[in-house]
Amino acid sequence: MSELRRSTMQPATDIYGNTRSGLPMPSTAKKASSSAMRMSLAGPAARTPYLPPGAGSGSNTGHSGYRSQNVNPLLQSTSKPNYGRTPLTNSSRRGSVWTGGPSLAPPSGSQTFKDPRPIRERSYQSKMKQDIYSWLQATEFDISVQTLSNITGKDYRAMFQHLVTIMDPGYPFDSRLRFEDEFQPALKSLRYPFSAQIDNKWLAAPGSMHSWPALLAVLHWLVEMGKARLNYLESEDDPTLQIADRIPEEFSDPIHHQALAFNYFSEAYVAFFHGADVFHEQDKELEASYAKKNERVVGDLENKKALLAQGTKELDELRSSKAPLEKLQKIRACILDDRAKFDDVLHRLESRKRQLTESVVREKAELAARSQNFDQLKAEHEKLTEVVKVQNLTPEEVIRMNTDHETLARNLEDLKYKISEARKTVMSLEVITTNRGAAAEEALDLYGNLLSAVGLFPPLPPPFDNIDLRLELNTAAANPQQLLLGSDIRKVIKPTLNSVAEIKRTERADIESERIKVDNELDQLTLECENVDEEVREIEKKVMSLNEQADDLRDAAQQESMVSNAEAARLERELAHARTAALSSGMGVKSRLQALQFDYREQIAKVSRLKDETIRAIAKNSNEIGLFKEEVSAQLRRLRDFVEEGN
Repeated sequence: MSELRRSTMQPATDIYGNTRSGLPMPSTAKKASSSAMRMSLAGPAARTPYLPPGAGSGSNTGHSGYRSQNVNPLLQSTSKPNYGRTPLTNSSRRGSVWTGGPSLAPPSGSQTFKDPRPIRERSYQSKMKQDIYSWLQATEFDISVQTLSNITGKDYRAMFQHLVTIMDPGYPFDSRLRFEDEFQPALKSLRYPFSAQIDNKWLAAPGSMHSWPALLAVLHWLVEMGKARLNYLESEDDPTLQIADRIPEEFSDPIHHQALAFNYFSEAYVAFFHGADVFHEQDKELEASYAKKNERVVGDLENKKALLAQGTKELDELRSSKAPLEKLQKIRACILDDRAKFDDVLHRLESRKRQLTESVVREKAELAARSQNFDQLKAEHEKLTEVVKVQNLTPEEVIRMNTDHETLARNLEDLKYKISEARKTVMSLEVITTNRGAAAEEALDLYGNLLSAVGLFPPLPPPFDNIDLRLELNTAAANPQQLLLGSDIRKVIKPTLNSVAEIKRTERADIESERIKVDNELDQLTLECENVDEEVREIEKKVMSLNEQADDLRDAAQQESMVSNAEAARLERELAHARTAALSSGMGVKSRLQALQFDYREQIAKVSRLKDETIRAIAKNSNEIGLFKEEVSAQLRRLRDFVEEGN
């Protein structure tokens, strides 16, 4: 079956631009179901000549070189007097306006084809008979092998009609016609490539030596085509079957678009034959299919639009904000200013560190000198004690010396006590001095921070550019006048600070006056805005009233148009009746027909006049709305310019 499976039909881009069988479709044709064996309402696809495998040298058996020709013969109903026409049982039912097309004859080149198959060889004939017998048995046609060996005209006609019916279930065989009259049209409708080589006279005795090979080849060709058609219809994954239920939700193949279009046209055509002129259900199904197809794309588009809006917003923010270079330059200036202040503070702390280090060194040197003096006094005391021991003194001298010693001892105790008191006092004074020095340093640090906060670090703005307001504490200075390093507080720093404070108070007063002035102007602008809003509301009310009037005019025009259309439809029906009556009663009705035609023209003119008046009214209202929008825009622009000039 692999060599028999080939595509025998391929839809063209225009589903009505190709050709099908020229034979008409009977009016009793059954609508095909949506199953895998779904057939088109337009009948089977007409096929170009089909050559069996191995018939020609160098032929490609993997792909068919022939295309199906698709056209809907029902759309050509007006060119066929008996088939596919809508019975006009009601005079109000309009007839088909499709002009149809000429019946398409087989290609002229088909008459020159020569059958390349070895149909006169006995082995090939046996193979064809076996294929035909197997296919007929598979399609439930009762036949024996001997029938193919001794064929009769009746058996050949039955087999031929059975095979053609498999190819085209809706083919209109007529039992009243002779087989010779149906044989060639059926072959030509199926595009048998060698129909010109067959003589209808052979059908009287199909089993004769000169006629049987060609007629057997016809049956074998029909068998091969039936197998190819069945294999094609049973292929579930072939999109050219045009089965709408198998179309995926997302598709891009043109064949899927053609399948949806064919399904829409076939269902709409059936609805048309049932009397429908508007196909809402078919439109909704087609729109739902394409909406489901475009659902993911629309979601992606919305996401892309959201990303685009976000990017546009960020771009507008970047464009509306100042340049990043200016911001970085301001940050750099602040950092440099902070660096200068930090360097100054670091310099003061390093100076203080050096002073404290020098003070510690001096204290250590003084402590070492006093320790050395204490050792010397201790050695001298021991030396004097030894001298006293070796001397010979009288009792009086000893008493006197003891008395002097006691007196000196008491004086020494008094002196030690005074020294201890003095040391305590010195220690307390040192603690107080240290605390006050720390407090003074904290005050000077606070003073420096305040100078940094108010921007009074050197250099100062004119006229104080030559003044340095910084102060430093030198706790290691021996001279009290050198405890504070810097300008004189009473003569320089305090007057300068008073002058700066006076300047700042003056500037603050000016700024407060300016703020009051701006608040006053803002109140005036707010009042003007409220007045403009009130005017805008009044104009909006007028616009709403104008819109209501326009809606009333449009509704009235639509109602009159509907009445006119109904009247025109009535006149058309009467005109149709008049024409029908005129055909039967003669010229007596022509005057009435002319009167109805005049009335119809008057109604058409009235409808046109109402349409023109409606269009003029809509244009007038649109012009007034546009002028109103321009006036409001101009007022808002003037208000914005006024606010910008005030700022």
